[in-house]
Order: sequence, then C-alpha cells, then structure tokens
Amino acid sequence: MAIDERGTRMLREFREFAMKGNVVDLAVGVIIGAAFGAIVTSLVGDVIMPIIGAATGGLDFSNYFTPLSSKVTAANLADAKKQGAVLAWGNFLTLTINFIIIAFVLFLVIRAMNKLKRKDEAQPAAPPKPSAEVELLTEIRDLLKKS
Repeated sequence: MAIDERGTRMLREFREFAMKGNVVDLAVGVIIGAAFGAIVTSLVGDVIMPIIGAATGGLDFSNYFTPLSSKVTAANLADAKKQGAVLAWGNFLTLTINFIIIAFVLFLVIRAMNKLKRKDEAQPAAPPKPSAEVELLTEIRDLLKKS
C-alpha cells in the first residue's frame, strides 16, 4: 500500500470520526460551557461580589491573603505574590462562591428540563392509525357480525 493511499484512508477515517454526532455534540457542549462559564464568572465578579462587598463595608474578598513569609509586606495580592509565598484565601473564597453559583444554575436548568420531559411523557401519544389491511379486516369483521 502506498504512503499516499494510507494518508488518504487515514484522512477519510478521521473525517468520519470527526463528523459523528457525539463528537460534534461534545464540541458544541464545550463551547457553550466555556461561554456559560464566562457569564457566571462575570455574574460573580461584577454583580454578586460587589453586593457582598457593599454589605460588608466595601470588602473585596479576591484580594485577601495571609503572608506565609516575613518578606511579604505588600498590601495587595498581586504584589504580595511577587514578594513571596502567600495563602490567597480570598481568591479561593471567590472561586468557591463562583462554583456554588454555577452548580445552582445548572441544577435549575436540569430541573426545568426534567419538568418539561415529564410533561411530555405525561401526554400520551395518539395511537397510530391502523394500516389499510387492518381497516379492511375490521370492516369485514363488522359485516360478518351484522349477518
């Protein structure tokens, strides 16, 4: 088998693999998931955390840290990380709140989808129309009953 024949066959197999429904669905899911993650990150960083900060007197959790070295004297997290080891617990708290919000929103979406699915299942589908042969046999049966 020539090299170009193997390459052509491999390219064809790859194209068949890539065009399967599951791979395309997975790619769409990853893209939508990334976009959804950006929306939730913005919701947490731009809406929820400022509200929490205002309620707690202007606190911004993402910049809270505990120095683990005596060399760290900076007042903000970015500069403190440059000076030495820090425990960025405020950033961890922000990411934890972010995760809880994502999990809750996904719970609500899945719950709504399950309700819609149950509603569709509750409505029985109309029985299929009998075939022409069954209709004919039914007519013959009914005529025989009358005689």
